[in-house]
Amino acid sequence: MSGKKVLVISSSPRRMGNSDLLADAFIEGAREAGHTVEKINLHDKTIAFCRGCLACLNTHVCVIRDDAVAIAEQMRQADVIAFASPVYFYSLCGQLKTLLDRTNPLFAGDYAFRDIYLLASAADTDEKTMEGPKKAMEGWVVCFEKTRLCGVVQALGVTESGDIRKTPAALDAARDMGRGIR
Repeated sequence: MSGKKVLVISSSPRRMGNSDLLADAFIEGAREAGHTVEKINLHDKTIAFCRGCLACLNTHVCVIRDDAVAIAEQMRQADVIAFASPVYFYSLCGQLKTLLDRTNPLFAGDYAFRDIYLLASAADTDEKTMEGPKKAMEGWVVCFEKTRLCGVVQALGVTESGDIRKTPAALDAARDMGRGIR
């Protein structure tokens, strides 16, 4: 098996937060399966809001010069992308949504990624909590006709940083998902 180039984007504002730990478990599994993995933490990146100018549809590069430009290029080159997000107000966190908006330059260009994964954690324990984040990710995926949402790991009832360690099934699911990349 030849390994794939996997990019994991963690949008947790907390270092070692619950969704960040899900990302690390996914990475562990993907590396065990022989894939090359790179992780980007958005908590130390500068990413401005999209201006809606649409210049990127012609240039394939955003006119705003910040960290989103380099991240979009890394995304363009990845075969697989996993997004890790805490769930706030029943949706993806703002850091991730802002980045996703800034990937518009990829829309009209050529990109390598095909398989997308979502790793999400929430304080709420209700399964319905994840409907919004899943829908948001599906909305982004549908804009890239060559891609598909291959899997979602959800960790419910995790509030404090590190609480996910008390939910080993979620970490195991993320690790297994990483191992399952084909």
